[in-house]
Amino acid sequence: MSLKIRLSRAGSKKRPYYHIVVADAASPRDGKFIDVVGAFNPMLGKTDEKRVQLDAEKAAAWLKKGAQPTDRVLRFLDKAGLKKREARNNPNKALPGKKRLEREKAQADAAAKAAEAAAAPQS
Repeated sequence: MSLKIRLSRAGSKKRPYYHIVVADAASPRDGKFIDVVGAFNPMLGKTDEKRVQLDAEKAAAWLKKGAQPTDRVLRFLDKAGLKKREARNNPNKALPGKKRLEREKAQADAAAKAAEAAAAPQS
């Protein structure tokens, strides 16, 4: 059985509140879970210490048992000093898409044709 430490949504519509739970990886997001190790309230300000409430002892015990945290929970665990999260780098994220590259190539071709036509001697 593969265990995950992940967020389980609670709260009403447009008012999210998440429980940090340990669950089987195959169970649904808001479904059956094994243990609650904390809570996350994204509606609070980023500097509010009540935004993330984490039971560090429970989380450390589940990590020792082999539970794998999701990326968002790993951020919380890193902030609490329980597990290190490596910084990610995606250098391709800022590159333009395929369609934009095609448009730029078409514009460059049109500009080259215009310059060639302007440089050609007229009779």
